[in-house]
Amino acid sequence: MLTPADFLKYTQWLGLATLVFAAIAILGFIFKWGIRFRLVGTTGFMLVVTGGLFALSLAPLSRTVIPGAVRYSLVYDNGATQAVITTPPKITPSELEATLLQAASDLYSYGRLGALTENQLTIRARTILHPEPGISVPLYLGQVKRSLSTREDSQMAIKIYQDKFAQLPKPIS
Repeated sequence: MLTPADFLKYTQWLGLATLVFAAIAILGFIFKWGIRFRLVGTTGFMLVVTGGLFALSLAPLSRTVIPGAVRYSLVYDNGATQAVITTPPKITPSELEATLLQAASDLYSYGRLGALTENQLTIRARTILHPEPGISVPLYLGQVKRSLSTREDSQMAIKIYQDKFAQLPKPIS
């Protein structure tokens, strides 16, 4: 995986290439070459790509991986203070805790709207049960509350609803 230092190195090289193309474009105008306007377009495009690489060199692209977390799907996210994920019905409480921590890490964003009011992101985990054909019942298994102002939140409050796990289907052995 590329690091911000790699992106900075690529930005420097592309910045030099952009300057070279700008010089060639200026020469094209001085000598009235037929491709002078294409050179201006190429130089402008290279400026945009250089700016993008520079932006990538400022922010880390790493994703935190929590051991023991299972795959989840984001079902609902209001872009502010509430989100709901769905998990497979055959999940253990320890896997659910790891999955909630993973979702809290994945869904953190400094740009969420709730940072001005509540300053808490609540992520609820649910699964879907099918007690009879044609009937689906959502079953909430737990939730996590995290801060919207700091990425590394050491005060995350995780609640696992142990009584709900009794309603989950038993694995066939």
